[in-house]
Amino acid sequence: MRVATDIGGTFTDLVYVDEQGRFGVAKSHTTPPNFEQGVIDVISKSEVDQEAITTFIHGTTVIINALTEKKGVKTGLITTKGFRDVLEIARGNRPDLFNVRYKKPEPFVERALRKEVEERLNYKGEILTPLNSDQVKEIIEYFKREEVEAIAVAYLHSYVNPIHEQKTVELIKELWPEIAVTASHETTKEWREYERTNTTILNAYVQPIASSYIERLQNKLEENQTNSRNYIMQSNGGTTTFDQAKKLPINMVESGPVAGIFGAAVLGELIGEKNIIAFDIGGTTAKCSLIEDGEVKVTTDYYIDRNSRSAGYPIKAPVVDIVEIGNGGGSIAWIDDAGSLKVGPQSAGALPGPVAYGQGGTKPTTTDANLFTGRLSAKNFDYKVDVSRVKQAIEENVANHFDISPEEAALGIIRIANSNMLNALKLISIRKGHNPREFTLVAFGGGGSMHAPALAKELGVKKVVIPLASPVFSAWGMLMTDLRHDYIKTYIKRINAIDLKEIANEWHTIESNAFLQFEEEGVEKQRVMFTRFADMRYVGQEHTVKVPVPGGEWTNEDIHEIVDKFHELHEKNFTFKLLNAQTEIVSLHVTAFGKVTKPELQQNEKEGNIEEALKEIRPVYFEERGWINTKVYDRSSLPTNEVIQGPAIIEEKSAVTVIYEGQNLFVDGYGNLIITTGVE
Repeated sequence: MRVATDIGGTFTDLVYVDEQGRFGVAKSHTTPPNFEQGVIDVISKSEVDQEAITTFIHGTTVIINALTEKKGVKTGLITTKGFRDVLEIARGNRPDLFNVRYKKPEPFVERALRKEVEERLNYKGEILTPLNSDQVKEIIEYFKREEVEAIAVAYLHSYVNPIHEQKTVELIKELWPEIAVTASHETTKEWREYERTNTTILNAYVQPIASSYIERLQNKLEENQTNSRNYIMQSNGGTTTFDQAKKLPINMVESGPVAGIFGAAVLGELIGEKNIIAFDIGGTTAKCSLIEDGEVKVTTDYYIDRNSRSAGYPIKAPVVDIVEIGNGGGSIAWIDDAGSLKVGPQSAGALPGPVAYGQGGTKPTTTDANLFTGRLSAKNFDYKVDVSRVKQAIEENVANHFDISPEEAALGIIRIANSNMLNALKLISIRKGHNPREFTLVAFGGGGSMHAPALAKELGVKKVVIPLASPVFSAWGMLMTDLRHDYIKTYIKRINAIDLKEIANEWHTIESNAFLQFEEEGVEKQRVMFTRFADMRYVGQEHTVKVPVPGGEWTNEDIHEIVDKFHELHEKNFTFKLLNAQTEIVSLHVTAFGKVTKPELQQNEKEGNIEEALKEIRPVYFEERGWINTKVYDRSSLPTNEVIQGPAIIEEKSAVTVIYEGQNLFVDGYGNLIITTGVE
């Protein structure tokens, strides 16, 4: 049996599949700060035979939470003489251009804990100044006195030659073996010193927390007789072993959300949809990503805490290109200083949760608004729901302020939440030159199906797909993933001066290292597959375009095809191409997959009468129409290919699909809900 668990801000999800390809799901409440307990709770709730689990895959928000809440450990930095302030200097690009009081984000390491060492390499990796080991020893003693819990080592040009970093790490481990230490060449082999240094520091900052969490989870699994191969979801859309995750936890920064994005790509291939907008609404956040021609887009230009007022903190690690906003089922509705209605980013979370939960929440949330307007039914909550308290919270916090009815106020909360989500969807589609009419919206998470049909209509998307097990779809996506590692190396060469033998050796070296890493993880050589990319640009440019390139040894003909492909992609990304300009490669990127056996999905046609799936008819409050008696269907009882016309509601455990007037819905052979939105 293969089991996947995904920790969200409000719920912990589980999906399992047995040898016969039968799926099962479960959902339980997240248990901060002891998140591992939520995992054990949801395994117990699923009633799987824990001794039968052979593969366990886990997605977690522990790392991103530690970073955004700044709850990592006290960290020290050792860097090249003259470069301790690279974190302070950062980059000159300011998001809030006309703000004269703008302040750069505070570094994660205070200046007193950033120490310099005499050593220097040039850009070719040649030693100009040898490493001063005595200074390293003095710094270690200083860090001991300061009770530092983790050390980051980042030297100039170590992405070309890590020799000084390696010597420093050896010295630290010799003199202080119990300290957590991260060297920059272990986290990334790309240039850009500020980004590389920051990534190294953030990895060190969360390493003890990640290690402690993974060990607690491992112990809990073993206590429950789960003797499985254990993997953790990475931000690049693949998995890695528990041991590897302890060394480089920064690769887990978007561990949970990316699994759903990857799952959407797998589902799209299955149902013949290559262009997809994947959309995940949970209890705390909404996340979206664009999949073009079946390819999940991965970037190393990732930031945390970046918004319209803050430059954020860069992380030079491979992350699925994802936009995330603080809007979900638990997002709180509030009135700002100007008297406008806002929804999120503050969330009621799992505790106290929305007012409907009756666990002490007093502020109305998106979930409360959906309940009060009839989209959700009080009968489907785990808690006893007092609708009068929900109405009172909406009246006191929203309706009275605007002198409107509680129904209008609840609908206003839903519309503001939809507007926030629509902006996120536009960021990854229209703003990047894509026409939403050419894409299918795959919506999942607890709230995805409820909001997607309305959003699709506004965005201009013609079709929406609500997958089977949509509330736990991120966990389902994990079952479909392979082991994956991304190897990116800065290699600056003009295309017209490339030595074909030299670049072949570079590719070979990267791929040989990948084979060794997979061998350590128990993956046979024949199960390892490679995909190559080159980050390219016009000479004199700052930014690059990722270009898929062929495997094996290149020929001159391959070079011409690569340049043509670069021109095409550059025009798509930046709206222009310069056919006569010189081009150059900046980085080589190898994605290595360790293929694992995945469950095969079977089509299962379901006969029956659509009226047999009708649960009830209840009033639902719709925009411009008011209260309408609306048919409510049970998803599990719907027959295949029978069309339902909106307005209607489809209920399942932990999720609801709302379709509007002019929209149609049917169930396909795989159990997915297919919605046509009425967009021409």
